[in-house]
Amino acid sequence: MNTTILILAILPVIVLSVYIYFKDKYEKEPFSMLMLAFFLGILAIPMDLVVVRIINAVWEGSTVFYSAFFEAGIPEEFCKWALFMLVIWRNKNFNEFFDGIVYATFISLGFACIENIMYVFGAESFGEAVHTGVLRALLSVPGHFLFAVIMGYFLGMAKFKPDQRSKYLILSMLCPMLAHGIFDYLIMLSSALTENNMELIGAGLYFIFIYFDIKMWKIGLKQITKMQERSRVEHNNEIFRNIFKS
Repeated sequence: MNTTILILAILPVIVLSVYIYFKDKYEKEPFSMLMLAFFLGILAIPMDLVVVRIINAVWEGSTVFYSAFFEAGIPEEFCKWALFMLVIWRNKNFNEFFDGIVYATFISLGFACIENIMYVFGAESFGEAVHTGVLRALLSVPGHFLFAVIMGYFLGMAKFKPDQRSKYLILSMLCPMLAHGIFDYLIMLSSALTENNMELIGAGLYFIFIYFDIKMWKIGLKQITKMQERSRVEHNNEIFRNIFKS
């Protein structure tokens, strides 16, 4: 039973990790670096707990908006971003546009993996654990993945567009926070309304959430394609430079 729950918790993380790994077509990142990024995501969890405590100490709210943004979206994405900047940003292996997406997603999936395990093993019954695992596999883990794609896209732009670095660094932090906050706010408010006998409004908000999720996938896939193309062009330019050198 525990093995089944564990597989359910980590399977979506494995699938998305493999997916983004094979999207990196021109220069695969070292396995040790990918594992480091994944570990940074795990490290972001206790860091996030500290940041949330600080936020609550300064201003403690009780609304759905507060929970979605100030206890989830903002602190979680800040911790992932901060660890990326501290450890990955200056690493020699971060040498292509697409690498920003690769490392950001592995950090985020490390976070999502442990968070998923905590949620499913915190369920009161096997049936509830399966229900939680399936929902999180379809929504939460892909959500973390998409927030990371947005972050990694702007980090890649910041790294290799130094003349606009400040702008892209700000966007790399703020855009994932905003996307994560809206994502959580819509689904949390929908659930709260449904539980308070406002099923019709709750259902309407849930459809808005689904629309937002689909838009997120379109944006994420478009950003992946753009960065693949930038990396392809840079890879070809490097080949030509090497030919002319020789």
